Amino acid sequence: MSKYLVNKFLFTVDRDPELVERYREDPAGTVAWWEAERASLVLNCVSGEASTWQAFTEEERAALAAHDYPALFALGAHPFLTLTLFIALFERDHEPLGFQKEYARRLAGFSLPYPDIAT
Repeated sequence: MSKYLVNKFLFTVDRDPELVERYREDPAGTVAWWEAERASLVLNCVSGEASTWQAFTEEERAALAAHDYPALFALGAHPFLTLTLFIALFERDHEPLGFQKEYARRLAGFSLPYPDIAT
């Protein structure tokens, strides 16, 4: 698994309001587009510099396409990155703090030690 690539997806999508909306409306299409067009770009580097070896696993791709943040957490995605992106995606569908409570409820089955979030 590439925790780095999953976390990079969560980080970059969360920082672009247009990508947040695109991911909300078409998660599978956004994941496929991002993996093909953006995954190889190197963060914080000059334009034109890219990597050629990174790709999501089928399990990562499926969890991202399904907005399955408990599965992403189980795979080792960083909890702050999943929380902030999924707040941007779904907070509007809940009462105040409702999504955060739902996030906590859905992750309540995890106990210490949590999945390793080192990249």
